[in-house]
Amino acid sequence: MCASRFGSSLAFMVHAGSLPATMRAWGMSGGEAGGIQAAFNVGYALSLVLSSWFADSLGAKRVFLWSSGASALTGLAFALFARSAESGLVLFALLGLTQGGTYAPSIMLVAQGVSAGRRGAAVGWLLGAGSLGYFASIALAAGLSERFGYEAAFVACGLGPLLALLVAWPGLRGRPNRIAGARRPALRGAFRFLADRRSVLLTAGYTTHCWELLGMWAWLPAFLTASLSGPQGSGGAAVQGLWIAGAIHLSGFLSSLTMGRASDRLGRRAVLVAMGAMGAACSLTIGWMEAMPIWMILPVAALYGFSALGDSPVLSTAMTESVDPGSLGAALAVRSILGFGAGGVAPLAVGLVLDGATGSGAGSGAGSAAGSGWGWGFALLGVGGGLATVCAALLPADRPPTAPRS
Repeated sequence: MCASRFGSSLAFMVHAGSLPATMRAWGMSGGEAGGIQAAFNVGYALSLVLSSWFADSLGAKRVFLWSSGASALTGLAFALFARSAESGLVLFALLGLTQGGTYAPSIMLVAQGVSAGRRGAAVGWLLGAGSLGYFASIALAAGLSERFGYEAAFVACGLGPLLALLVAWPGLRGRPNRIAGARRPALRGAFRFLADRRSVLLTAGYTTHCWELLGMWAWLPAFLTASLSGPQGSGGAAVQGLWIAGAIHLSGFLSSLTMGRASDRLGRRAVLVAMGAMGAACSLTIGWMEAMPIWMILPVAALYGFSALGDSPVLSTAMTESVDPGSLGAALAVRSILGFGAGGVAPLAVGLVLDGATGSGAGSGAGSAAGSGWGWGFALLGVGGGLATVCAALLPADRPPTAPRS
């Protein structure tokens, strides 16, 4: 599952990584560029809802494999035919519409086979593999788009979902397709979790977490590119791409592994509060640092990547523990439409803030945004981090699940 998650994630950050090149080539404003990422996020949210919903009645394995096949096809279509702002928006939205089906079912597959005392670490490994894929995606996209053109970046990253399918198919072929419990009426199963305070707070926390995370993923690469390209920056496009990808996604990989395991030992609430507060602090800080030396910006960016993603495995693990297995897919569907609905518009909101701060029109580059524009744009994302912290603090006290002793 981890190898498949890595391959699928190779296409996730291709737009963000190649954003400076496509903005120049396609003559896009910040709002138009943010709109493409927003279209992907909305499609991703819809596919999360549908795949999670049907996983209860059709089985997580079946939905995962179907979605992997569809994602492979749309990844190739985006790589070969996205050549303008309009075609990029349509094809990237279609890619998002298929990719979501590889996420929630994979979490359900992990939850089916791992005990509660080790589940946080297991989900952390799964999401950590995704973070490694994001690292490779943004490094390839940033490096290839500047050196060989965005077309080369699209092809390299668009092949990722096909590789994911080729890895997942033999590994899951002999595994049973479990359908948890008897089938319940769809709406009854979906909204049963709303009667539980913990599930409601986890869903609200996930929603605000997605606002901050998806907005950060879409615009932090462009912000760091502008900083690296300035007087304080150094190195070629490929080196810059590695710095950017490492700061955001290698730190996210580490947080997925360590925070999932930490929640097994310290409890879910404690970790969620710490990650939410740290992410909000980074959102409120980093946008005002554009004129500072890059050696000061990159550590904050790494901390940002660590904290913004660190609560992801904990939120997902806590939800699997709060909802009856027979309706888990439906509950994840409701959570997904709220979370990725909010996260879907976050890149567009930040892009509009940048346009408003600079008075930019079509053809302006991401790096031309004034420092005040970046500051207010990221501060807008920080509202999500602050609300996620509040939701975590209001969770009922929990005890760390005990792993079986050897």
